[in-house]
Amino acid sequence: MNSRTTLSMLLCTALLGGCATMPTPANLPGARFQREQQLENQPLATCSLPGAPGVIAHLVHVDANVFSGSPDLVGPGDRLKLAVAGDAETLTGSYVVAANGRLTIPFLGEIVAAGRPVSAVEREVRQRLIAGALVRDVAGGVKLAQVEAAGVQVSVEGAVFEPGLVRAGERAADSRATTVDHPAGGDFNSGRSLSAALRAAGGIRPDAAAQAVYLVRGDSYAVIDVTPAFTGGVPADPQLAAGDRIIVPSAGCFQADYVRPSSVTAPGVRVYLSNLSRPASSNSASAINRDSTSFPYGTRMLQGLVSANCVGGSAMNAGRKAVLISRNPVTGRSVVIARSVEGLVRSSDRDDLNPMLMPGDAIACYDSDAMTFVDAVGVVGSLLGPAVLVNGLKK
Repeated sequence: MNSRTTLSMLLCTALLGGCATMPTPANLPGARFQREQQLENQPLATCSLPGAPGVIAHLVHVDANVFSGSPDLVGPGDRLKLAVAGDAETLTGSYVVAANGRLTIPFLGEIVAAGRPVSAVEREVRQRLIAGALVRDVAGGVKLAQVEAAGVQVSVEGAVFEPGLVRAGERAADSRATTVDHPAGGDFNSGRSLSAALRAAGGIRPDAAAQAVYLVRGDSYAVIDVTPAFTGGVPADPQLAAGDRIIVPSAGCFQADYVRPSSVTAPGVRVYLSNLSRPASSNSASAINRDSTSFPYGTRMLQGLVSANCVGGSAMNAGRKAVLISRNPVTGRSVVIARSVEGLVRSSDRDDLNPMLMPGDAIACYDSDAMTFVDAVGVVGSLLGPAVLVNGLKK
């Protein structure tokens, strides 16, 4: 091989080694939603309390305490125990409210139970028994008690991560068996609450108007302030009934104070990690598994990079770069940002460049410029080796 060919190979190596490992990601205007993302020179959206949703236009506004202080309402799947004086088997026993919300009792037919307090259902059962001459009009002769409160289906919409229908208060089979085998005078299902339904829907988003959450039930609604879940105090947390509707308006801006575990946010998030840089050749070699991709809500990008084994290592590969792939929860636009790993570790203004991780975010690591040069040398060497061998054989 002549000197001109060798020089050309070395020049190619230098050019490949000088190539940028990752061009600056391009993003559409309006994709930025966190101050720490530092994207285009556009101001962030300002917070504003949205107007009332249109669905409540013809409903009656009631105080939140009306829902919080009202008796629990019977729902489909609830188990009720009927005790009739002087009866052991015919009428006395346990009954489950059907999916249509009705209770079927021998000789009485179907009784509408869902959406009513147990006391109201008891009065109707007693009146029907007396009207049918099945029992005497004696005080305390008919008792109806709730022995199991099943989960209820409610709708959650607006500024939550997973809007839609959720089952609030659904219990495991072993828990239900224990409740049935050891009945008590009543049952309290903590999962049938407003806060539990919000968590079941992925928790409120950082842009939520937490001071004005709407709970719609029948022809009435209440506006509930859940900010005490973050600031302290006891927020209103009414028990839910089947068919309730929860609406969380959006304030249109990112509020970092709401990005942490609480009674109305998810305790953790799942993030996708990729570290295919040296010295690791695969995600499994980087010890990236289910445990390392689950973080407490409020974790920042730098902590995610540590979990992906992108921080530290040899001096040659310490200057890695990383990208965060996220989505603006308000506009729905995806956003990709690039960060220098060592810059996040060493810079004093790291807090201004270290975004918070949202559910479903993804982090990917790239090799440093030094390792890119090494790889370029390897590519050229793989081409240069056979040529040198052929040239030596000719000689």
